[in-house]
Amino acid sequence: MDTGTFRGLITLILIFAFIGIALWAYSKRRKPDFDEAANLPFADDDEQPTSDKHASHERDSEAHSRQDRGDKKL
Repeated sequence: MDTGTFRGLITLILIFAFIGIALWAYSKRRKPDFDEAANLPFADDDEQPTSDKHASHERDSEAHSRQDRGDKKL
């Protein structure tokens, strides 16, 4: 097999792969999935843990009070 023939076959395979991917991406069966994925950045995060923020604030205030007293963290 000649180098030119090999390169031609690789080019032909890549053209078919490109056409296949383009048909898959623009098929009507995939549209609902892509629409859902397009709206993901706008989705609200309902699972915002408020207790973690409160606990973090308590740890910060505790650390500041230790610094004021000169205590070391154990």
